[in-house]
Amino acid sequence: MRIALFGDIHANLEALNAVLEDAASQGCAEWVCLGDLVGYNANPSECLELVRAMECPVVKGNHDEDACGDHSLETMNPIAATALEWTREHLSEDQREWLRGLRMVRQVSDFTIVHSTLDQPQAWNYVTNKFDAMANFSYQFTHICFHGHTHVPRVFVRGARVKEVPAESIEVEESLKYFINIGSVGQPRDGDWRACYVIYDIPAKLITFRRVDYDIETTQRKILAAGLPPSLGDRLSDGR
Repeated sequence: MRIALFGDIHANLEALNAVLEDAASQGCAEWVCLGDLVGYNANPSECLELVRAMECPVVKGNHDEDACGDHSLETMNPIAATALEWTREHLSEDQREWLRGLRMVRQVSDFTIVHSTLDQPQAWNYVTNKFDAMANFSYQFTHICFHGHTHVPRVFVRGARVKEVPAESIEVEESLKYFINIGSVGQPRDGDWRACYVIYDIPAKLITFRRVDYDIETTQRKILAAGLPPSLGDRLSDGR
């Protein structure tokens, strides 16, 4: 069984469609979403409905939480807050209720999924180094945990010690634990503008990162047409 894991879509419909098409071409029969369906880009409703129709496991991201609430966004980055206010206006109450009902952590098959971290999933903490990952491993009871949130693909492995290995192709060893950031579909921040997701081939015990071209110009035009901050389109080209 080959499972496609994707997240941090951030309302980028062109990137999402490209990832789903690529995953299907790679023989993926199952899908798992790691949250942040909305925010930043101009197709929150369409992306949400596409994922909802898949009826796949989904966990809640911080932008999902902010989009479905009515709380103040004044402590946020002003550009992100502007995009979220716009997003709130473009989601139906039914869609917001669906986002509210998403769980923070789930176990799927032989692995765990969470948007941010297992130790405090609703604090939306970032894992940017092996010391951050060490705290997470204490709460990880499966060999593998997939997460997102930072928009940067990374792989941390715990054996006798915790180390980071390249986010490329990982052969899973039963004696080790893995905390894997799958990267971002809709707003990568590792300097590569292409959409990023992961395929987990369970029988082969192989995890592979995929990068996919998409129609970035259309996404950028939609951002401008929606009246969203132009910098949100500019940053897509930079992969930042």
